[in-house]
Amino acid sequence: MVNFKKIWHFIWYDDSPLSWFINIILALILVKFVIYPGLGFVLNTTHPLVAVVSSSMDHNGLKFDEWWEKSGSWYEQNGITKEEFKIYSFKHGFNRGDIMVLKGTKEKSVGDVLVYQKQNSFDPPIIHRAVKINSDSFQTKGDNVVIVQEFEKEIKNGAFIGKAILRIPYLGYIKIIFVDVLLRPIITIFK
Repeated sequence: MVNFKKIWHFIWYDDSPLSWFINIILALILVKFVIYPGLGFVLNTTHPLVAVVSSSMDHNGLKFDEWWEKSGSWYEQNGITKEEFKIYSFKHGFNRGDIMVLKGTKEKSVGDVLVYQKQNSFDPPIIHRAVKINSDSFQTKGDNVVIVQEFEKEIKNGAFIGKAILRIPYLGYIKIIFVDVLLRPIITIFK
């Protein structure tokens, strides 16, 4: 007969290495199969949380006016004024290592920070600002990138995952370190 009192004590009060290991496994299972899917259901997206793995949206610590002086000409040449940009969400960009909370929606507007999946499923999702919206596609650009890159000139709506609604600073480094140190060598072998 299973003694639930002993199991409960082992999980919550035992300080042995085995108890720690079991707790880590249980936490990973809880996050992967309960919390993450629950958030996805509530936020209507398959990816409710995305770690920012590049510096393509980083404003390099510059104040908005300084950043605009350096980077605003591309936006102005493409019909986006400084005043319009000032009302965009995440107008100050965000950093590598941040976590972005996403919401699934069909509506996209110029200036929204959108997440989409490139064709290669091994690549992490891309998180850039929408600079052009069409009926069946959209175009994005990283705030810290000089030009619109080739892969983001015409992104089909089917690749769209969600719109960023909240930034959690630096928590994404947990994933970045895990992937870079543990998974990247394994993924490279199978590519």
